[in-house]
Formats: sequence, structure tokens, C-alpha cells
Amino acid sequence: MSFKQIVPWLLALALAVAVLIYVPALAGRIRYARVTAEVKVLRGSLDGMSRGDTLSPLFHTVASAVKPAVVVIRTSERMQVQTEPDVHDFLRRFFGDDTAPQQSRPQYYVREGIGSGIIVDAKNGYVLTNRHVVHGAQTAEVMLADGRTLQAEWARTDKRTDLAIVKIAPGELVDVPLGDSGQVAVGDCVLAIGAPEGLPQTVTSGIISAKGRVTSDGYESFLQTDAAINPGNSGGPLVNMQGQVIGINTAIISPVGVNAGIGLAIPSNVAKEAMAELIGS
Repeated sequence: MSFKQIVPWLLALALAVAVLIYVPALAGRIRYARVTAEVKVLRGSLDGMSRGDTLSPLFHTVASAVKPAVVVIRTSERMQVQTEPDVHDFLRRFFGDDTAPQQSRPQYYVREGIGSGIIVDAKNGYVLTNRHVVHGAQTAEVMLADGRTLQAEWARTDKRTDLAIVKIAPGELVDVPLGDSGQVAVGDCVLAIGAPEGLPQTVTSGIISAKGRVTSDGYESFLQTDAAINPGNSGGPLVNMQGQVIGINTAIISPVGVNAGIGLAIPSNVAKEAMAELIGS
């Protein structure tokens, strides 16, 4: 084959190599240009859309109106360490062995707990929370939104509803009204405020997912929400878009013990009845 015959093949090969090398790069540049142009257009449209955003300002206003009344409740309980009896205990108990060493003194540890609460009566210093937050505690501290910490004077609990009233000293407190949970509808926007995992003043958003949820103990009037609720949220408020408490966050349904999008809150109308009994008792 002569050189003249080889030249076309070489040119074709060179063209093929050039295509393999440059076409992917060119396609990448074209793709990048298209994406950046689309992003630019989207950002421009977002600017206009955000001007009509009424939900974010509403959430901000509701949260700002309620957060001063949301508290963190820290509890402590002195617990005895359960120890297994040893051979000396056996000898002394059954044979009166005076030579056996005296049984060591009981050992104790302090079990600490944390939950949330809501000031419902600033004049009298009444804080609404869950029974399981304060039940069995020997001391309870209430940390206010402004950073002050007050000792609980007393706590009264209602086992049936898992609600409790904690009394603190009144003075420069901010409360929040309880709304009518009977007017709540599935799909309503709500905010959950509390101290999940001990992080105070945390706000999460969601909707009312269902009403009248039944738990294993037969209680039937829980509100269900997909607003994120985790350990530490118990006793905190579930708030409607009028800044009213329509539920007390109390439990989650989750296979792993953390938020899975199924939170339960005690309706505010149930809380009103329980409060009247607890405060009057």
C-alpha cells in the first residue's frame, strides 16, 4: 500500500482519536452550561417567590410568641444500687455468725431526667408537663427561656392522663394560652417546641397527621403529628398557627426510640380538665 493510500486512513484515525478525546469534554461543557443557566433561572424565580412566602414569617412569629413560656425541667432521684448478697450475708442471716464482716452500707446513685414544660399561669407560677417527666423525682429544676433556674415547690400528677402541674415561684414569667383542641383538623400546620436530647428552645414543624389515636393502655384521644419529637420533648407544647397550645407532646412511636415521624400529643382540652383537678387538689 502506497503512502497516498495510507494518508486517508491516518486522517480518519486522527479524527477518531480527536472525537474520542474532545467530544466528551465538549459535552461536559455543554451540560455544565445548561445546568448553570437553569440554576440561574431558578434562583431568579425563587427571589420572586420568596416575596410571597407567608409561611416562614408565620412560623417565626408563632415560635417567638410561644418560646418565652417553654421551659426545661431537670429532675433527680436518689436510687439504691441493687447488690447480690454474698456468703457473709448468708452466714449472718441464717447462722448468726457474729464473726462475719458487717454488711456494707447501701450504695446509692443519682438518676437524672430531663423533659420540657409550658408555663400556663404566669401569675401563680404553674407549669404544665407530663407526669412521666417528674414522677418519682426528689428534686426538680425548671430552667426558663431567659436562662433563670427555679426550684419546683411542688408537683401534682395525674396517672390517667400522664399530665402534671409543677409549681414555681411567680415573677417575671410569660405564659401561653391553651387552645381548643376540638377545633383541630387533620392537615393543620403545627410547631413542636421543647428540649429534645436536652437542647432547649428547639422548634420543629409538621402537621396534624391524625386524631383519636389509641395507645396500648387504651387511651384514645391522642393527636398524631409528624413534627419531630424526641426524648426531652415530653411535656412541651404542640402549637397551632394562632400561637395556642393545642397539645402536650408526650410520646413517639418508633422501632428505634427516636423520631420516626409519628409523635403523640395529649389534646389541650384534656389538659384543661386535668389542670383544674390538679390545681384544685
